[in-house]
Amino acid sequence: QVGLVETGGGLVQPGGSLRVFCAASGRTSTIYAMAWFRQAPGKEREFVACINPLGDRTRYADSLNGRFTISRANAKNMVSLQMNSLKPEDTAVYYCAADRFASTMESEYDYWGQGTQVTVSS
Repeated sequence: QVGLVETGGGLVQPGGSLRVFCAASGRTSTIYAMAWFRQAPGKEREFVACINPLGDRTRYADSLNGRFTISRANAKNMVSLQMNSLKPEDTAVYYCAADRFASTMESEYDYWGQGTQVTVSS
């Protein structure tokens, strides 16, 4: 079993930047692909970004237009999401997910964190 914990959410002004983190615990001898999804109020959860176990392949939602960057931190089962030029529509609960293979599909991930709130507002 794998546990995921997200940290780093908060309130940021439009145009600002924020970085959120996700750390895996438990069965971490396996290196997992990790991803970020988000769910805005009244909307379905949507894909944001994912990274493969080696950390050399990433994918992003087209709507982000290059504003976000996913990367693996020094501990291999830790991932961060750098968010720049934030907009009010980026306001959502951001969830970390992990599984053996990277995917843009929510259904492909067995392990999920509890989420961290990101609010973009002046």
